[in-house]
Amino acid sequence: MEFFCYHRDRPASLPLRYELREEHWSYMDQYAKEMIARGPTLADDGDTPTGSVHILDLSGPVAARTFAFDEPNYQAGVYRDVLLRRWSNMLGRTMWDFPGGRTGGNRYLVIGLGTGQAADLEVPPDRNELIAYGPLLSDNGATWLGTAAVVRAPDPDTARAILTPDRYADIEVHNWQFGGRPS
Repeated sequence: MEFFCYHRDRPASLPLRYELREEHWSYMDQYAKEMIARGPTLADDGDTPTGSVHILDLSGPVAARTFAFDEPNYQAGVYRDVLLRRWSNMLGRTMWDFPGGRTGGNRYLVIGLGTGQAADLEVPPDRNELIAYGPLLSDNGATWLGTAAVVRAPDPDTARAILTPDRYADIEVHNWQFGGRPS
């Protein structure tokens, strides 16, 4: 089962985030085989972390909650909240298989929160610009709750346009970059 996990930083937690960097990476190392995508969201300066995205293939909702809430930054209070949802990998690949590579161009996390009739269940036409793409689902996978994507795009408005605007209560767009230990 695939899960989308977005930890959002609380204000003024950057020093603690940096202090716990090695603990965070060591924790994530335990999930290396399960990772589909990972990386921080960033402020408009393109450098300051504002959150942390992890998309994983785990055994079920209990394992997903364990992953999300045992994470060292969460335990220490770096994060203000967590969005944790079942997710379906519509691309059938990981971020490491993204044809555009780790660098070059702007990358964005796009989250559309919706209810009712499911939308955007087909992969958009330019799949080579998609790093990750899929619906957000209830724990049992039966109810569509929105869509989450990581995309390379020239600007936030182009990134936002991959989702059908009138089908979502809100569409968030965040600067994002490939995550993991520095090489």
